[in-house]
Formats: sequence, structure tokens, C-alpha cells
Amino acid sequence: MKYMTTSKPTILSGIQPSGELHVGNYLGALKNFVALQNSGQYQCYFTAVDYHAMTEGPSPEELAASTRSLIASYLAAGLDPKKSTIFVQSQVPGHTELAWVLSTITPVAELFRMTQYKDKAAKQAKNINAGLLTYPVLMAADILIYHSTHVPVGHDQLQHLEISRMAARWFNNRYGEYFTEPQTLLTEMPRVMSIIDPTRKMSKSAGDVHCLYLIDEPEVILKKLKRAESDSGAGDSAGGKNLFDLLKQFADADTVNYFTKQRVAKSIKFGELKVKLAEAIAEHFADFRAKRAEFNAHPEKLDKVIADGAKAAAKVTAQTMAEVRRRVGLV
Repeated sequence: MKYMTTSKPTILSGIQPSGELHVGNYLGALKNFVALQNSGQYQCYFTAVDYHAMTEGPSPEELAASTRSLIASYLAAGLDPKKSTIFVQSQVPGHTELAWVLSTITPVAELFRMTQYKDKAAKQAKNINAGLLTYPVLMAADILIYHSTHVPVGHDQLQHLEISRMAARWFNNRYGEYFTEPQTLLTEMPRVMSIIDPTRKMSKSAGDVHCLYLIDEPEVILKKLKRAESDSGAGDSAGGKNLFDLLKQFADADTVNYFTKQRVAKSIKFGELKVKLAEAIAEHFADFRAKRAEFNAHPEKLDKVIADGAKAAAKVTAQTMAEVRRRVGLV
């Protein structure tokens, strides 16, 4: 039995819930999610991958709060349950069932060579758990269970899709042609750096002062940007480039042109630029902050979206797993 697909190519993507989203998360992923959804070209599935987040050892309270916060952020940023299936990974049991099936045909040597495992193990040397090693298998299951044809990634994330493609191939070779090997959907994902230490990516793990969160109020954004590293006016230092890159993402054309002229003359007034940048970022996320506040005030609205998303996702995954079970001999 071949899986019945829609006429549109299918996209699956997700973010690991680990606290509030920052500008780097928005420019690197969430903004693109919304654009792909609104293009009308794809059948879209967007998930909060809370099982993946467990590999970092969060407390139960942190994980639950971060997961709900992420789904609320999806909705506040423009993901629409009428256009996309928005769900929490752990509420769809098929993901872990397929992950186990795939783990029985995945050579462990392939997992040990994955850069993702090496990087994560280095970051949390006191918590190198089995989940870090098998993380790519669960990620493959996340993708394949919806028969995803495309996965949006940046150039530096191409290896993340490799196991998914190989897993589809291994399954098909052993149990007959069934899964589609997902293709990369290369997207331009700006590399947003820490405003305090612009030599490293913006990351929550470095501390709140390094990040501009999407829920930050205008006065908080300005306070953080005033501490941001810049230079004497040439705009060619790491800090100067980072601020200018953010300006191009959020400010209007007139403001960008104004500071571009200063940059050419190597006389950027960074005090003025930081104020204008803070205003632009605050205005850009004003609607986001209002919608997030609405979900905080009415959590039942978020509950309904999460429940409806799980139901819709489970319907699709049940079809996939029924065929997988038949093919592998599970009675």
C-alpha cells in the first residue's frame, strides 16, 4: 500500500523548546516557517520537538512551560492552524514508534560520526546520554512519518538531513519501496550573533544579556542594545557588522540608507543607530507581543490549538504506522 499524498509537496520542521525565542531563532527559522506556510505551495507540519529537548536535561516544569511557550510563539508569529498542522511532538505516539523501528536498521557507526552528536556531547560533557546519540533517528522519524518531501535547512544544516535520507533508503531496501527520501529546501538563514560577544551565535545558553527575545518590551530592547559591542564608527568590527545586519533586517529603507552613508564615511553614530534599531525591533514584534499576551490571558485557546494539532497529526501518523507495522511483521 503506497501512502496517499496530497498534490502539494510536504514540509516538516520544528524547534526544540528551551525557553523563549530570540531574534536569532526568528530570522533563522520562524520567519521562514511563516513564509513557507503563506506561499500556499506546501502541506506544512510544524512541531515543538519536546522529546529532543529532554536530551538537555530540563526540569519537568521548564520543559512543560517552554513547550507551551513555543507553540504560543508559533501562533503569535503568524503560523495558522487553518493553513498548517501545529503540534507537540510527544503528543503523537507514532514518532517514537517509528524511531524504534528505524533504530533497528540504523548502523550505530553512522550515529557516532554525526557532527551533531559530537557538538552536543562536547557542550554537555556531564550529561552524554543515549538520547544524544539516537537524536538523529528520532529526527528521521519526525520527518519520514509525514512522508515529507522537503525539509527547510540552511547551508550549515545539510548533515542534519543525511540520516533521514539514509533511513528512508535502508527501510525501502529491506521492506520494499515506501518512504520518500526528503530533499533539502535550502533557505537563506541569517547568522545572528550575540550582541555582547559578536564572535559567537546568539544563544540562550550564554545568558539573557546576549539575546534579544521576541517578547522583550521596547525599554528592555533598548537597554540591551545600549550594551551591545560596536566600534568607533567604521562599522567593520564584528560588533559593528552585527548591529548593521540587524538594522537591515528590521529598519525601513530610509533608516538603512541613512546609516549606510555614515558607514561609507566611516562615521557611524552607533548611539543613534542603537536607538533606531531598538525602535525598529520593538515595532516589528509589537503584534507578536500582543498575541502572546492574549494566549497568556486565555490559556484555553492555546490548549485547543495543541489538542487539535495532535489529533490532526495523529490521524496522518496512524496511517503511516499501520503500513510500517505490516511491512516489518508486527502483528
